[in-house]
Amino acid sequence: MSLRPTFEIGVWNAWLFMLAFVILHMGAIVVSAILGYDAMTVIKRSVSSAPNLNVNKLYVYARVLVFLVILAYSIFLPLKLGTGWLYVGIAVFLTGLTIYEVACALWARATPDVPITKGPYTFSRHPIYLSMFIMLFGATIAAASWLGLIPIIVLFLLSRSIAIEEEQFCTKVYGDSYFEYMKRTPRWVGLPR
Repeated sequence: MSLRPTFEIGVWNAWLFMLAFVILHMGAIVVSAILGYDAMTVIKRSVSSAPNLNVNKLYVYARVLVFLVILAYSIFLPLKLGTGWLYVGIAVFLTGLTIYEVACALWARATPDVPITKGPYTFSRHPIYLSMFIMLFGATIAAASWLGLIPIIVLFLLSRSIAIEEEQFCTKVYGDSYFEYMKRTPRWVGLPR
């Protein structure tokens, strides 16, 4: 990693990871449909299950803006081909991708009356957010860009605020079962208690 980042538009840039991320995000909806769930129902559920708080909307818009900055930056960020950075970055990205796909499939199949506590949800209350950060971090490693970490950290801080609001919402919806889940499962990552 160099202190002075390289900027150039090219085919072998970090945008390939971002394209994969966006395609796979849409792919989670397709996987839900393959598993027998109506894609529009899954989309509506994801929108309606978020708490409807004014501050949350501000965080959501800010998060989208930061993600667009990351996406734009990735267009000018060349990958470090033939280096250890690239291979480590790909491994980290694929780890995040695996967690993401499993968490999305579990979320799509879940009934709305009980919290999801299996799979990646056993070691993180927010595995979808966690996996997103792992994938973005993997792309940043593959490009060996310390500058790329700054918007990822901002995105994490914004997502943390949303995660806290979502947890408050879930405690109202699920009651004691969610409180128990919160006691044994870390917010981001760790071994269950």
